[in-house]
Parts: sequence; structure tokens; C-alpha cells
Amino acid sequence: MSSVVRSQGSCVAISSLSPSSSINRCPHASAASDAATSGTPAWIGKGLTCVCFKRKGAYERICINLTPQQEERLKRLKHRTKVYFDASRPDHQEALRALWSATYPGKELHGLISDQWKEMGWQGRDPSTDFRGAGFISLENLLFFAKTFSTSFQRLLKKQGGKRAAWEYPFAVAGVNITFMIIQMLDLDATKPRTFIRSVFLQMLSENEWAFDLLYCMAFVVMDKQWLERNATYMEFNDILKSTRAQLEGELLMDDVLRIEDMPSYSLLC
Repeated sequence: MSSVVRSQGSCVAISSLSPSSSINRCPHASAASDAATSGTPAWIGKGLTCVCFKRKGAYERICINLTPQQEERLKRLKHRTKVYFDASRPDHQEALRALWSATYPGKELHGLISDQWKEMGWQGRDPSTDFRGAGFISLENLLFFAKTFSTSFQRLLKKQGGKRAAWEYPFAVAGVNITFMIIQMLDLDATKPRTFIRSVFLQMLSENEWAFDLLYCMAFVVMDKQWLERNATYMEFNDILKSTRAQLEGELLMDDVLRIEDMPSYSLLC
């Protein structure tokens, strides 16, 4: 089993390997400058093939090589984040209808532009205008959540449990913001990886191709849990989102978290 060793600050190293991972001593280590700042990633090689981290002290530089499977899954995920919602595309229209059906089983939808959408927490009659912040993947995330963890999804949608604020967060729009937050947290817009969080996630992605969508579901329940614990109101939503990100990052860096299912917050889903 692999174990990621953390110390105070941003210094990172890997102490042992799992059979499924592709983590090797970096052949370029001697070429890197010894004067680099502790914990600063040094990117060696071309493209996504070599991700090197180094730290001062007992641990040597290491190199995390992406397997062909990881590269392919990352490529597909990055493509998903670049797809804009297009209300004229039949498949996008069908996905929106599928979200309605999964959210309100047996309840007829009067149209893709309707006041009914406000019930779900969209800002207006046309939900397509709210997807501009994160694109089509934010709709895919909501649909995945509704179908995979329907109990948690419905509880959050209906604002069940706990003492609720007079000004609650709009459910669907919150979901779009969570998608955007995770994209930023994982540094998916970068051409080359720049954070250890992303490297940890890539290992998870090799184990489960739905790792991003599962992380989204966890983020949603963590956000709602923190919302209730802090008795938050709508004006505090951004602060809650920041603390949600901080909690997820902390869990991703835990020594015993090797798969997305190992994250403590995964147990909140049902």
C-alpha cells in the first residue's frame, strides 16, 4: 500500500508504493537545483508524463509518472470541464429533463423554460443561464448526485434536518458553484499539474473514473453540514464554500486516504 508522508508546511514525499501506482525515483533529480525552496514542485520532462516534488531533509525527490490510463481519464475529465451548456443541443436538453425526472419523480415538467425550475433553486425560469459558471459538467454532477445518492440529494434539496436559516442557499445554483470550486481545487484548468492535491486526485482517478463526480457529492454534503453547524445565511455562502474546500483538501492529504471512498466525508453519503 502506498503512503504519502506529510510534514508541517507544504513539504511532501512518498514513503512506499502500491502495486497499482506508478511512482518512481525521479531520474531527473540530480539535474534540479538544490537551492529550490522546500516543498516547491519542480516540473521535469514534457507534457504530463513526469510530476516531480522535492523537499529538504530525509526524503529524496520523487517522480510521479502518469499511467496511460491516468492520462486518458484526465484528458476526458478536462474535456468535460470545457463543454459549455448548449440549450440547442438535444443531448443537453435531454440531460436537463433527466435532472428534473430524477429530482421530482412522477412530476410533469411543463417546459425547459418554466417557473417550475425555481423550485429546484435556479435563479430564474431558464436554468441554462446558470450553467455559464461551470458548464455542462455542473449539470452532469447534479444528475449523478440525484441518481447515485438519492437520499442525500433529496435531503439537501428539501433542506431537511437541522435548524435552517430564513435565507437559505439556492440548491441548484449552489451545485454549480461547488462544481466550479472543485475544478479550481484540483487545478484542472492548468496545462501542467502544479499542486500535490491534484496528484493525489489523479491516483484516485486511476482507481475510480467517477472520482470527480463522487468528490462533488461529498463536497455538497460537507457544505450543507458546515452550513448547519455555523447557522449560516445566504450572505455567508462563499465563506462556507471556502471552508468546505479546506476540509476536502485536508482529507485528500490524510495518510490513510488512498481511494476516494477512503475520505472520511464519504460516509456522509447515502
